[in-house]
Amino acid sequence: MKRFILSLLCLFIANVTSAQEYPNKEIKFNIANVIAIASIEIGYEHLFDYNQSIDFEILINDRINFHSEQESREFNTNSAKLGYNFYFGTENPGSGLYFNPFVKYRFGDFEEESDFGKLTTDMNTFIVGLGSGYKWNFSNSFVIAVYGSVGRNFSDEVKERFSAIEFHGGLGIGYRF
Repeated sequence: MKRFILSLLCLFIANVTSAQEYPNKEIKFNIANVIAIASIEIGYEHLFDYNQSIDFEILINDRINFHSEQESREFNTNSAKLGYNFYFGTENPGSGLYFNPFVKYRFGDFEEESDFGKLTTDMNTFIVGLGSGYKWNFSNSFVIAVYGSVGRNFSDEVKERFSAIEFHGGLGIGYRF
């Protein structure tokens, strides 16, 4: 197993350091979540082939299924997400329709007032999911993407308070270099 992981790491490093004919690094930002629910989602994507990439995202104030913080409810949650993107577009690298299997880890808690005082739910959970979207690549530098995903969390405590199935979406903007 160690050799397999080491081989994958070496292959990834070789792909990262190889010369590309197009910009293969992208920083991105989900502008829709900032406007709609005051959640910050920033990410980095690395194209290691014309139609394949690995992406990593950090979600600050991550909200399960876009729940609000009204009526004395407060999310103290953040997440880290690692995904693989496969693009079906042929015009530009890393553009067009894409699918995104991912793993995500959320950590933090959720607090709400009740008749019995303050209730706290431990939101630490591991999530596996699948996303899809469409990305437009303008001049191999500016990108816009619309996307959605569905995931399954594996925490009994989160499932009791919320749901085992989670939905996520956004409107992302990014810059390639």
